[in-house]
Amino acid sequence: MSRLKDSFGRVIDDLRISLTDRCNFRCVYCMPAEGLAWVPKREILTYEEILRLVRIFIDLGIRTVRLTGGEPLMRQDIDVLIEGLIRLAPDLDLSMTSNGFFLKDKAPRLAAAGLKRINVSLDSLQPERFERMVRREGQLVFKILDGLQVARAAGLHPIKLNCVVMRGYNEDELVDFARLGRENDYQVRFIEYMPLDAQGAWSMQAVVPGAEILARIHTVFPLVPASGHGTEPATVYRFADGRGSIGVIASVTEPFCESCNRIRITADGQLRTCLFSLHEYNLKGLLRSGATDEEIADSILAAVWKKEAGHKINQPDFVKPARSMSAIGG
Repeated sequence: MSRLKDSFGRVIDDLRISLTDRCNFRCVYCMPAEGLAWVPKREILTYEEILRLVRIFIDLGIRTVRLTGGEPLMRQDIDVLIEGLIRLAPDLDLSMTSNGFFLKDKAPRLAAAGLKRINVSLDSLQPERFERMVRREGQLVFKILDGLQVARAAGLHPIKLNCVVMRGYNEDELVDFARLGRENDYQVRFIEYMPLDAQGAWSMQAVVPGAEILARIHTVFPLVPASGHGTEPATVYRFADGRGSIGVIASVTEPFCESCNRIRITADGQLRTCLFSLHEYNLKGLLRSGATDEEIADSILAAVWKKEAGHKINQPDFVKPARSMSAIGG
C-alpha cells in the first residue's frame, strides 16, 4: 500500500524524472529560439543518485516512472539507467517522453534494456509548420515518423503522440493527426497550450479548448467516450468504428487536479509536487550531504503531504512558475 498521500487524500504513485534540461529543439511553447542557460552538468543527478531515489520512491509506493527532459535521449548510455531501474523493480511501469529525434537509432536498445512504452512529442506533420514550431529543419518530421515505426517494431507499446495545440499554428491539423493515429495504431494525445514557456508569450487566446479539439475531429471521425481520465491526465475517446482512440489533455479549460497522482524530480534534483509548483524540495542536497534513506523518505513524505490543491491557471491569483517546461520536466 502506498505511503505517499497528500492532505487532500490523493494517493501519489506516478513519478516523472527529468534526466536533463538540455534539448536539441526550440519549441515555441517551451523556450526561446536562442535556448536557455543549461544547468551545469555537475548539478545534474547522476544515474546512481537517480537509482537510489527511485528505490526509495518504490518503497513508498511509486509504481509508474516516466523519464523526461529536456530531451532525455541526450543523456549518454540511457539504456544503462533503464536496466538499473528494471533491476530495482521488474514490474515497474517504465516509460519515456521524447521529441523523437534520436528514436530511429536508439529505440531497439531502449526496448532491449526494458523500456515498455514511449510518448513522442510531435506538433505538426507539415515540414514548414514543424520548422516554425520547433525552430529546426522541417524535414526532421520524416525522421521522427520513421523513428516511430522503428519503436513499434522494437516492441514499444503503446506509442502515444503528444501534440500541443496552438491557435494560429496547428489547429487545422487535428484531423490529420487523428488519421495518422488510426492508420498506425498510435494514440494521439492533444494537449492544451499551457503557460510554461520561458519567454512568457502564453495567452488564453492561443489556447484551443479540448471541446473544440473533439468537435473538429468528431465531424470527420465520429468519437465516443471511452473513459474518464481517472488518475491519467488524458480523457480518452474511441473512434466509433473501432479503429483506435485519441486522448485530450484539457489542463487549462477542464482542470483535473483533484485526481492528480503525479510528482516530479527536476534534472538538478528538486522535487516538485505539481507541474505549476512555486516551491521545490532539494533532494539532491540530501543525497550529497550524507542523508540516510530514511531521512530522504521522511522529507519526501512531508513534501507530498503539502502537495497543492491545483494549478490555479484560471484564477486571479495564478502565478507562473519561474522554470519553463524544459527545466521542470514533462
